[in-house]
Amino acid sequence: MSHVTQAPPLSTLIKGLGLTPHVEGGHYLETYRSAATCDPDDGRGNRSLLTSIYYLLSKDSPIGHFHKNHSDIVHYFHAGDAITYYLIFDDGHIETPVLGPDVSAGQTLQLIVPGGVWKASHLLDNGSAGYGLIGEAVAPGFDYQDMTLADRETLQAQFPQHQALIKELTR
Repeated sequence: MSHVTQAPPLSTLIKGLGLTPHVEGGHYLETYRSAATCDPDDGRGNRSLLTSIYYLLSKDSPIGHFHKNHSDIVHYFHAGDAITYYLIFDDGHIETPVLGPDVSAGQTLQLIVPGGVWKASHLLDNGSAGYGLIGEAVAPGFDYQDMTLADRETLQAQFPQHQALIKELTR
């Protein structure tokens, strides 16, 4: 007999996981911050070795707006619908991996975004759950001083070939 787990309702996830609104869009909860620290050689100062969060996009908040982090981030798919990522690299090329459960359709369960890459995400519109829940591990650990939210005009001037996408995925 096969057992299929049905995705829990959105309100159950937000309340049950203790998620709160995130400045990028969606909801989140920091779940881990290592006590061990490091001092990256890039002048940032002391940081936790590793941090981890839950991050949720939903039909009510489907966009994680363009931003970049100084540290590398590993994203892990947990539940719900797939999420498309838009990664703009310094040379202007863009990649659009999809984090989700359907590996036969080219989706991936894990995505690595190097530090310094502009990143936005968007919940796929055709999913049945109405949300996508992921986890993120950041090393060296996340610090708000290491994150830059995109300014639409500045990012469009830097990457004019992506103006329409940047307009759609910035505030």
